[in-house]
Amino acid sequence: MAKRTILSFDYGTKSIGVAVGQEFTGTASLLSALKAQDGTPDWSKLELLIKEWQPDLLLIGLPLNMDGTEQPFTARCRKFANRLHGRFGLPVSLHDERLTTTEARSQLFAEGGYRKLSKDKVDSLSAKIIFESWYEQHNTN
Repeated sequence: MAKRTILSFDYGTKSIGVAVGQEFTGTASLLSALKAQDGTPDWSKLELLIKEWQPDLLLIGLPLNMDGTEQPFTARCRKFANRLHGRFGLPVSLHDERLTTTEARSQLFAEGGYRKLSKDKVDSLSAKIIFESWYEQHNTN
C-alpha cells in the first residue's frame, strides 16, 4: 500500500485552496488557503508548505466544463501545475474538479449556515474534496 503525502490545490485567481492528504489513510486535512494575485501565489509561502509537509505528489484540481471539455481557465490551471513542477521538481497530477466547490459549499452550509461559507474555507475544502475524489479513483482496484 502506498504511503505518499499529497498536497492538493484548488487553484483560483484570488485564492488557492490547500489540503494535505495521506494516501495510506485516504484522508486529508484542510490547510490555510493561499492568497493569489491574478493567479500567482506567494511562492515563498508555497515553498514553506512544501518544506513543512514534504509531499511526494502535488495534486491540482482541473476545471472542466460539465461535458468534460476544457474552458479558458483550464489553461491557467495547467500553467500553475507546470510552474509548481518547474519550481519544486515534484511530480504533479491534475484531477477533474467538477462540482467540488458546490460540494464544499453545501458541506460547510450544513455545518453552520452562511457564516461558515468563508472563501478560504470553501477553497481549502474544495482542495480536500479533490484529494478524496482522486484517492477514490486511484484506490478502487
